[in-house]
Amino acid sequence: MPLSFYILAAVTVISALAAMSLRNLVHCALCLALSFLGMAGLFLHMNAGFVAFAQILVYVGAVAILIVFAILLTRSAEPARSPRASSLAFSIPLALVVGAILINAISSTNLPFSANPANAPTVRELGHALMTTHVIPLEVIGLLLTVALLGAIVIALPEQTSSAQKGAVKS
Repeated sequence: MPLSFYILAAVTVISALAAMSLRNLVHCALCLALSFLGMAGLFLHMNAGFVAFAQILVYVGAVAILIVFAILLTRSAEPARSPRASSLAFSIPLALVVGAILINAISSTNLPFSANPANAPTVRELGHALMTTHVIPLEVIGLLLTVALLGAIVIALPEQTSSAQKGAVKS
């Protein structure tokens, strides 16, 4: 494997670990976005250009930014509490067991892998199909993401009371 693969893998793993361990939620979300970018780089390294660009558009461009907006709009005044020792004592062995199961499943598979799939469509063909045949689902997804962002903004707005309600509260 070339050195670039190891660099991308290290950036992805380190940013994912930082996303789980940092205390500031905004920093965690930004590390998650960096982890998504590292995954896109790994997809590009495996000659999966469309998956890499979809990763950037969907996860970095929509999901990570939506997470950052949600954190910034719904930030509470209460500081975050550190996890209890009992939850860490349970979660670390569980993570090790799940990791061992995944490593066993990956190492025992014998599927044939090839760098260049035989009849894979190009990015140009997929883009043409997306913009001609599947344009309505694409627009619906964009509309749903916009509505979700507007909903987060409305939920985060402070409640405003009318002057009649203020007078009733004072008396």
